[in-house]
Amino acid sequence: MYALIDAWQGVRDFMDQGGPVLYLIAILIFVMWTFIFERVWYFKTALKADLESALEAWEARAERKSTRAHHVREALISQVNERIDQFMPLIKTMVTLAPLFGLLGTVTGMIVVFEVMAITGGGDAKSMSAGVSKATIPTMSGMVAAISGVFGHTYLERVANREKELLQDHLTMDH
Repeated sequence: MYALIDAWQGVRDFMDQGGPVLYLIAILIFVMWTFIFERVWYFKTALKADLESALEAWEARAERKSTRAHHVREALISQVNERIDQFMPLIKTMVTLAPLFGLLGTVTGMIVVFEVMAITGGGDAKSMSAGVSKATIPTMSGMVAAISGVFGHTYLERVANREKELLQDHLTMDH
């Protein structure tokens, strides 16, 4: 129990050292990974039902060689692809925003450093350390968030592309 309290205190101290922008980065990370986990859950569970539904609709057709059949096939593929790609652009946007939020933290931290320099005349390194901390911690956090998001997004893209190709391969125009 004490280890949990100590860990929570360490997180709070870290967040305080990083300044208010660090809270924005934490919210961004939480939302981004919520969407990533949602997509993983979809790929592991609900996607199978969507694929089976499209395959059943295609297999129920008597003919599959006409122009009309080709359009129906494209519509089925498009509908499933739309569900597969849901939230993917949003995840990619959040990955892109993470280092920008880190940069915002750098700028706000440097403003604190310059304020201290203006007040003290620039000679007190100890006073400037809080501002330097507020400048570097958000930068690091934004980069860590972006890197972790890149890994998650890359995995999702790979799975999504594989499932799209498999769907196209299964919806054959053979008869």
